[in-house]
Amino acid sequence: MSLFRRIFLLNAAGLTVATALLLGPVTVSTPILPGEVLVVVAGLAVLLVVNALVLRIGLAPLQRLGRAMATADLLHPGARAPVTGPAEVAGLITTYNTMLDRLETERATSSARALSAQEGERRRISQELHDEVGQTLTAVLLQLKRVADQVPGELREEVRQAQEATRGSLDEIRRIARRLRPGVLEELGLHSALRSLAAEFTTHGLSVRHHLDGDLPPLTEETELVVYRVAQEGLTNTARHAGADRAELCLRRVVDVDGGDGVELLVRDNGKGPGRLREGAGISGMRERALLIGAALSVGAGPGSGTDVRLRISTETGVSKTGVSKTGASKTGASTTGAPKTGVPPQLRAATAFEGDR
Repeated sequence: MSLFRRIFLLNAAGLTVATALLLGPVTVSTPILPGEVLVVVAGLAVLLVVNALVLRIGLAPLQRLGRAMATADLLHPGARAPVTGPAEVAGLITTYNTMLDRLETERATSSARALSAQEGERRRISQELHDEVGQTLTAVLLQLKRVADQVPGELREEVRQAQEATRGSLDEIRRIARRLRPGVLEELGLHSALRSLAAEFTTHGLSVRHHLDGDLPPLTEETELVVYRVAQEGLTNTARHAGADRAELCLRRVVDVDGGDGVELLVRDNGKGPGRLREGAGISGMRERALLIGAALSVGAGPGSGTDVRLRISTETGVSKTGVSKTGASKTGASTTGAPKTGVPPQLRAATAFEGDR
């Protein structure tokens, strides 16, 4: 029964009873007697209680819808308001859930395009740093070496300091270029890229250990890039904010909820833990990347202390059950560039098309 009909019938019943009492043998004395006051007040109380119950029951789905709308987060997809209540309210909840589905799809598509453009820009900047700035600094370094052989002895120390400063700048440019574009991921694969990443973050104050299973299901190229970027962002947060001296980088095969093969990435440190701080741009970026491949990302407290960043990829998203990745990569790591992309999620197909337009 619709909410309008419920309220109308309740009010109609109350008015009908009141009219029947007025037209019937019941009378009200002047002045009114105590017994008559009691009957009128009791009837009014019953009518108000019934009216309140009907309204509370009828409007409860709207209250649940309001709470669902207030807590909706597109970075945590899947939460939907239960479709209950009268016809109008159920229709409104269904419309809201449909709108949320559309918003999540559109956000995933736009995020895929933005991240694809970001990766393209990273590659361009990395290439320019390597080809332009790197080559210029190399030429400057060679010129300084020739000058050092010709200058008088009292100026040779200053030229040597200029050489060291130029060499340090050149090394920094190369380091930035490597971080912008993980060439080792494209050339040597995910395992080598993660080992290189762990070695890069192992500094005087932080020791990063890595445990990488060798027998992993084949992953798509998009999935490998997401795994690498999440590991990179997790270790960056550890180095900058955790106050930790030890960190762990693990990549292992797991069993997903459907009993199939999956992959889990774990970045764990022994720092001060996540606390109650709001998620910043780094964690939000990791969540958006995880959504692109349908993976689940969780950031929480580790055992004892510290922070755990977990990325779990199920069989149905970035892992192929047949031994061939959805982008055409075989178990041996070879890629068939002409393979159809029928298994790639729509948002990733949109991102690929967008990057092709660029």
